[in-house]
Amino acid sequence: MAKKNSYEERAEALLVPIVQANDCEIYDVEYVKEGSDWYLRAYIDKPDGVSIIDCENVSRAFSEKLDEEDFIPDAYILEVSSPGLGRALKKDRHFERSLGDEVEVKTYKPIDRQKEFIGILKAYDKDTVTIELEGVSETKDMVFARSDIAIVRLTLDF
Repeated sequence: MAKKNSYEERAEALLVPIVQANDCEIYDVEYVKEGSDWYLRAYIDKPDGVSIIDCENVSRAFSEKLDEEDFIPDAYILEVSSPGLGRALKKDRHFERSLGDEVEVKTYKPIDRQKEFIGILKAYDKDTVTIELEGVSETKDMVFARSDIAIVRLTLDF
């Protein structure tokens, strides 16, 4: 297992009791390098949305726990936030919760000369994601191989 995955799993395990104590849930945890800096990001959520106070409380408690455990040797920046309205769908639980919602699928390579598709999330499994495209004259299901997908995110509807 890569150190990135190991760090994310250990951080998520430490985070579970902290978010539960703050009436939140974990949406995702990621350990990423951007430029010369490493970031440990925890995205938290709750049904009515998270507030800055929720993020602050979780961040303080999480930071203390990370300092105690000290399992990441690199210097990193800790961020705790909401996943946002246009949240990325990465894990099966994200897809399950978003069935029936409008999503945007971006692919690595063009499919029929296009790399961005918007439709209703109809199904998913370990290898594919299916959305219902709404065309001018008809609706049709489009199945994407997960390996071809750069990102799937909820659309913002204003």
